[in-house]
Amino acid sequence: MKISYQWLREWVPLRLSERDLAERLTLAGIEVAAIEPVAPDLDKVVVARILTVTPHPQADPLRLCHVDAGKPTGIREIVCGASNAEAGMHVPLALPGATLPVGKTISETEIRGIRSHGMLCSSAELGLDDSAGGLLDLGPDVHPGQPLSVALALNDSTLEIELTPNRGDCLSIAGLAREIAALTGARLRRPAMAAVKPAGRTNRLVQLKATGACPRYVGRIIENIDPRAKTQLWMRERLRRGGLRAIHPVVDVTNYVMLELGQPMHAFDLARLDGAIQVRLAKSGEQLRLLDGQTIKLSSQMLVIADQKRPLALAGIMGGMDSAVGAQTTSILLESAFFSPEAVAGRARALGLHTDSSHRFERGVDPALQRLAIERATRLILDIAGGRPGPVFEKLHKPGMPKTKPVDLRAARITRLLGMSLPAMQVSKILSALNMTVKRTAAGWRVIPPSFRFDITREVDLVEELARVHGYANLPARSPLAMIRSMPAPEGLPSESRLRRLMTDRDFQEVITYSFVDPELNRMIQPSAKPIVLSNPISADMSVMRSSLWPGLLQSLQHNLNRQQLRLRLFEIGRCFERGQGSLRQDKRIGALVYGAALPEQWGVSPGAADFYDLKSDAEALLGLAGLRDRVRFEPFAEHPALHPGQAAKLMLGQNQIGQMGVLHPALKTSLKLDGDVLLFEALLEPFLTPFAPKFSELSKYPSIRRDIAVVVGLDIALQKVLDIIKVEAGYLLIDLQLFDEYRGKGIDSGRKSLALGLTLQDSSRTLKDSDVEGVIQRVVSALESRLGAKLRQ
Repeated sequence: MKISYQWLREWVPLRLSERDLAERLTLAGIEVAAIEPVAPDLDKVVVARILTVTPHPQADPLRLCHVDAGKPTGIREIVCGASNAEAGMHVPLALPGATLPVGKTISETEIRGIRSHGMLCSSAELGLDDSAGGLLDLGPDVHPGQPLSVALALNDSTLEIELTPNRGDCLSIAGLAREIAALTGARLRRPAMAAVKPAGRTNRLVQLKATGACPRYVGRIIENIDPRAKTQLWMRERLRRGGLRAIHPVVDVTNYVMLELGQPMHAFDLARLDGAIQVRLAKSGEQLRLLDGQTIKLSSQMLVIADQKRPLALAGIMGGMDSAVGAQTTSILLESAFFSPEAVAGRARALGLHTDSSHRFERGVDPALQRLAIERATRLILDIAGGRPGPVFEKLHKPGMPKTKPVDLRAARITRLLGMSLPAMQVSKILSALNMTVKRTAAGWRVIPPSFRFDITREVDLVEELARVHGYANLPARSPLAMIRSMPAPEGLPSESRLRRLMTDRDFQEVITYSFVDPELNRMIQPSAKPIVLSNPISADMSVMRSSLWPGLLQSLQHNLNRQQLRLRLFEIGRCFERGQGSLRQDKRIGALVYGAALPEQWGVSPGAADFYDLKSDAEALLGLAGLRDRVRFEPFAEHPALHPGQAAKLMLGQNQIGQMGVLHPALKTSLKLDGDVLLFEALLEPFLTPFAPKFSELSKYPSIRRDIAVVVGLDIALQKVLDIIKVEAGYLLIDLQLFDEYRGKGIDSGRKSLALGLTLQDSSRTLKDSDVEGVIQRVVSALESRLGAKLRQ
């Protein structure tokens, strides 16, 4: 939410600067995310009154405007192309030497034979908004020669407030001013908002058919509105500073009241309504064309405002096009209702919508505010567009209205939670300043929250309010009193924290990504997966639950590459979700991504790009920590759609696949516009957390013996098969096995390769003899020949 600092000061006198106020609010839990000037520097831009407008003699689209720019500038002739220039208008005049926000420096220029002594400006040229509606009409309440920054009160700042969901009461000038008054002790100055005396008797029958969702509906008919009326500049400016644009006088007033009081409102064109107003749940199959132009299908869970024939608006979210006010509207039905948060929450997101109205109703709007808001809106509409107001009519279902319940607060509880005691007088003063009704009891206080504080339901909520207003910085810093006990970490019981520590030790950085991802990217990673589609996604590109950790890791990669991070080693531990046979499945996984150089940049080494085997070593380290190093096999996995068919492997634990790894498929790499190879790993987490019994092996005091052999096998023979046979045949005497060379070329038949292997043998009870070693080598070679067709290379 954005608000004007000067507007805020009209409600509560402030001696704090914008920055001091922002700090005070932020420390009290009302975060001020940004402070921005409401307009750029507009030096040498003044108010001018157009005296005459005549056609340019040399160019039909251009016009000559004689303007009075006040003292000392006087009368000037300006060449102007705006079609809305009229005699009597007050408009902005940029004098020679002025530099506009669009980057243009004004000078006296000859345009088609006539010298122009400045430039008449639109709001877009002044950087005030992006409107392209011709010259900015400043209205009659300014005078020639007045600096534009003074005329529009541009010496102001906007505060961008980011509120937690429980503080919907601060989504307005009134709510924020109320909060500031409590924090600073300043006196709240609410503008006079007297009830408007009705001038007619016209009203409308209202039928509440969903009293749980809308227990209160207040309305008023205003007739004979001037369709030519324009929203006054002061209101357009306040709307602009609040992040809204001017649309139509009636709509602008409802938006203004929403910013000022926090009550979203809506106005219907009375001539386009048929019969009584109904507040009901939509009927399945009904459709509604919204103000943004899209037509939506309504479900039976959606609350609508309807007439006798059709839905008119999506209650608390957005109005409909078929009943919208427009340039021809002369009579309106003004609506100010209370919609329960449960009736609005999630409905807007389900439709891909997020409006200022839904943002407020989802968090809770004061149920006592509707009459005040409609009286305020009525007065503003009459002041701007005239009209004849009818009486306020109201439909109320009291059992459905929110009820504030008293909360008991104990002095002992305050002391225990805050680490200090507060004087009883100070407690009462703070709570009273927050508009709460406070009554002393034997143990402390009985407190009744105001109607706008939906979040105050427990004793701890009241203690939090005391801490906020008293000031967290004023609470004593005391160390917690607790027993410090060292807990043993069993070696055979791996944990997520140990896995995380291992990954960070290996130069990885942990990321936490969203569980909901882009459906297209999820499909590219796992085309066969049946993802779970969200019914109310945050956005269209976050509409399915992830079936793999890889989409999130790839998005993190792109995010970092866009910020010139060219070497990345990321990992994540998180849940993945999929639709199974009549059920939903979720499992926890560990995933990793490697991109860029294998080693950090350094002067002594020129590292190449990380490859498949770099990531395989990381996977083997994880397996080793979990006691799985000798039990898991890496097998080719050419069929995985997201991995390079020649650089992919699956991790097999017995007959079960527990993971996969490899290089991102070239087609997918091209689709994601990535330059280098991306290495990916993912495995189920459960096998890594299974307890195992570590085995102790005493170091042998007898010497080891190494024998190297070179065997020639077919190109289709995987190394893993060779290693498995050697381990079986060598048995317990084999303590180490290494591949140290692979050769293809001269001396080796086409379609075959030579593998050079080093076998280290050792016995823990005796010194091995040559005959023992030769016997092992002979058994190994014979087994390789018989099972794989291998030949010992001479």
